Amino acid sequence: MRFELASPRLRADVATLLWSAPGTDPEEPLPLLIAHDGPEYARYSGLVHFLERMHAQGRVPPMRAALLAPVDRNESYSASARYAQALWADVLPALGFLAPTPAGRRWRVGMGASLGALAMLHLHRIYPGALGGLYLQSGSYFRQRYDKQESGFPRFRRIARFVGETLNASDWPDLVRVTLTCGTVEENLANNRAVRSALERQGYDVELHTHRDAHNYTSWRDSFDPHLVELLGDVWGDGSPQPR
Repeated sequence: MRFELASPRLRADVATLLWSAPGTDPEEPLPLLIAHDGPEYARYSGLVHFLERMHAQGRVPPMRAALLAPVDRNESYSASARYAQALWADVLPALGFLAPTPAGRRWRVGMGASLGALAMLHLHRIYPGALGGLYLQSGSYFRQRYDKQESGFPRFRRIARFVGETLNASDWPDLVRVTLTCGTVEENLANNRAVRSALERQGYDVELHTHRDAHNYTSWRDSFDPHLVELLGDVWGDGSPQPR
């Protein structure tokens, strides 16, 4: 189903494709996967078909996925405080009505690729209650010292400032499970390794998986199995809201 989620903070609607596992009750609270660049993930990586297949095979629990379309992508996905606030205060409450989850952040996992991955990590760090897990692919974690070739990007300095703060933090009080993936020939592999090392030092349960490919939707699709499946299993278990 397709929805337009109103965001007063963005002064725009966030186009959203909402998928539910076949046979589920629309009113039943279920785990929710939230994806940046959602329509692109569906079109070019076959994310919805993948989730349907994994559910049919019993490899993911009954669940939903909210595939969010970008709103001014380069602005919103570039460590924007305004966008993070819009997700927290506008989009997540709307999703809570359309796609109810059990109580607690554990039942919401965020995913994204490139700038979309950066924006999900930024949401988690600004609003720790938003998400209980992160699946981050080929994150665009620009650094002032090492990424001069990206300095022409309009929000380069804002991204580099956030990444620097993330890398330099000695610890972090609000830990979640994190999986990163990155192609071995990607220019930003070193930055993904740096983020993995920083999160690990801060106490996160974090993994980085590399694969022989580049910065594209085929590469990201090929990493769904097993890495996305394993992350969802680690965070959600069988999908039953029992104490952990």
